[in-house]
Amino acid sequence: MSPIKDLNLVYEALNQEDTFSQGDTIVGTVTFTLTKETKVKGLVVKAKGEARVHWTEGTGDQRSSHNAHRRYFKLKECLVAENEKGTELRRGDHQYKFRFTIPQGDMPSSFKGLHGKVVYNLEAKMSRSWRMPSGVQKELNFVSRSGFHPGQVLAQSGSVEKKMGCFSDGAVQMSATINTNVCSPGDTVSAVGKICNSSSKQMRAKFSLQQRTVYRAGCSTNCSNLSLCKMVGETIAPNSEETVSCQLMVPADVIPSLHNCEIISVDHYLKVYLDISFAIDPKVEFPLVIVPTGAAARQPGGPMGPVGPMGPVGPYPAGDFGAPSYSDFAPPAFPIGPYPVPACPGAYGYPAPVPTQPYIPSGDNNQWPQPAPPSGYSVAPSFPVQHPNPTAPPVFQQGQEPPSYVSLFSPPPLNKS
Repeated sequence: MSPIKDLNLVYEALNQEDTFSQGDTIVGTVTFTLTKETKVKGLVVKAKGEARVHWTEGTGDQRSSHNAHRRYFKLKECLVAENEKGTELRRGDHQYKFRFTIPQGDMPSSFKGLHGKVVYNLEAKMSRSWRMPSGVQKELNFVSRSGFHPGQVLAQSGSVEKKMGCFSDGAVQMSATINTNVCSPGDTVSAVGKICNSSSKQMRAKFSLQQRTVYRAGCSTNCSNLSLCKMVGETIAPNSEETVSCQLMVPADVIPSLHNCEIISVDHYLKVYLDISFAIDPKVEFPLVIVPTGAAARQPGGPMGPVGPMGPVGPYPAGDFGAPSYSDFAPPAFPIGPYPVPACPGAYGYPAPVPTQPYIPSGDNNQWPQPAPPSGYSVAPSFPVQHPNPTAPPVFQQGQEPPSYVSLFSPPPLNKS
């Protein structure tokens, strides 16, 4: 019978959601009880994050297996030094504390699917001579801060609109709009569809939230599609025009979108389509990015936007992601004429750039000095500005001939030798 009893591993939660992200510190304790003095070869605790996919295809001799693995980090701490001869531990209760800092990096959030998973674990293992090791494992709920890159996610300041062309049987036209393309579990997405049914068939407008998961192993892929929720609108009669709307709530247990894993990706989209009997259903699909609760910030008077490394991002008009475009600045403060005058710093309504400062070490806490001018004031240039002063051309009276070239520019005297 093993003398090791009640081997347990606990960690301190950082928030109410019990989640961890890049740069967070995991503080925990390993506890156990020994019923007698025991020699231990080592007690280690590990923290690791990895992604795995696996699926099989075919049957019999045609059966093939596909696997892929990615490791994001692996940390190890020895609580009892590893020793082949063993370390004698006394009888009774034992308690060991540990601390890990999750490294920075582009790592995906925790995920579990049909053919793959992304997991982050804490594991404590005690080894003894000629015995099977004793261990305990706890899973961490990891929420990535780097899963939504600029350019991949862009919340629109207005509605997003797509249109569908004519249907083959008569003239069936459909257009639809949604209020946002970034949301969290529990949020509501509003969709409005306009249908012009000039055909002889009646039809129904339907709204569906879809999830598409792709697993990759080498050159092989395995895709799965799942309908998360669906709503059905009213019947649209032949030769009529209707506007239908829908308030679709994102399920609370939906898996967030996953875009930064090489071997697993999870995408969502809202599908608006017409259910027509014995015909191909016209559809409009809107990509949605579902972020974990708390990872998106609501903008006042606008839709939801993603949170980047420097805080809330968007919504913004077209241009560089996360920054206004050139057309958003005020017009120049000087009149534009045939001879424009160079603008001074601050003429466009924003402070002039601060000149680059040299790096000055200051003891143990080296900092870059960052003086900033007050708002509305400009910084004087650190060098004199010289303007050319060309000589005005000579003025001649009417009827007077201009002097010759020789009289204006006499040749230099010749050196007589």
